[in-house]
Amino acid sequence: MQYRKFGRTDWRISEICFGAWQLGGTWGHVGKKEALKTLHCAFNHGINFIDTASAYGAGQSERLIGEALKSYRKLDMSEIYVTTKVTPIDANKHCDATSIVGRYPKTHLIEQVEASLKRLQVETIDLLQLHLWYEDGVQNLEWLDVLKSLVAEGKIRQIGVSLPDIKPESGIELAKSDLVVSQQVIYNLFEQTPRNELFRVGEKTNMAFIARVPFDSGALTGTWNKSTYDRWSHDDKRHHMYKGKSFAHTLDRVEKLKLLCAHFDLTLPEVAMRFCLADTAVSTVACGMRNVEEVEQNTVYSSDKGLPDELLTLLQDHNWKHNFY
Repeated sequence: MQYRKFGRTDWRISEICFGAWQLGGTWGHVGKKEALKTLHCAFNHGINFIDTASAYGAGQSERLIGEALKSYRKLDMSEIYVTTKVTPIDANKHCDATSIVGRYPKTHLIEQVEASLKRLQVETIDLLQLHLWYEDGVQNLEWLDVLKSLVAEGKIRQIGVSLPDIKPESGIELAKSDLVVSQQVIYNLFEQTPRNELFRVGEKTNMAFIARVPFDSGALTGTWNKSTYDRWSHDDKRHHMYKGKSFAHTLDRVEKLKLLCAHFDLTLPEVAMRFCLADTAVSTVACGMRNVEEVEQNTVYSSDKGLPDELLTLLQDHNWKHNFY
């Protein structure tokens, strides 16, 4: 496992992050025994950065991580960094849906942090992220004042945000500042926009970036075929995301990418991961791993091996801004 500096902090984190949304059950059932086994396998393979959220399975993901950390730390004292997210309160008819004002009030933030601490069974959350970022948050700083007070109390160590899906431009002004240490953003072979401006601006302020959805919710694993959609249960998030013509359209694009990768004697998932890691602005890539096999498959992509320059150039033609996230 290779490690990278996490922005302005002194942390050295694994360039592959354990993304834990799937442990909440949204992407199909994952049993407790399997979840704990998978997490321990990730730790043993050098992954020391875990990304979760209170919203993942109404706290289920956090609880499973808490149990895994507690049992693992009895055997190994290596530092494992945990980041979770706090959701905004719902907007009411008097609240602007595009504004951060009223979305992260003091009582709400404190209650959610305390609940996450309990579920994770830790005294301090390493990185707390706002689960939805609003661009006017760089001017309206009530959220930041509250989180800074929680830092002072030792409840959290660092502050970050998670950008809205396929809206990397919403983090540009924030990246120019030192208000937070990190931003999480969708970045993959289809969603390449962050590298054009967001990453370049963030490099100047030493902003850490967590790249999420490297396999485009599974499409870029190379395992999909025409019958894949019908195998998903109706409560699986992908069943809703790829309904109608979206699945067939995506699969067509995937097949073209597979042909390009094969020309360079590479697999699609390898190219998908190494593409994300190729940008030095990326601190870590969050992968949703459901079992030991997926951990073993993904961790092999952490190495000094890069992609050919010719391939990186050709991949630019596959940029595709989704409209169904």
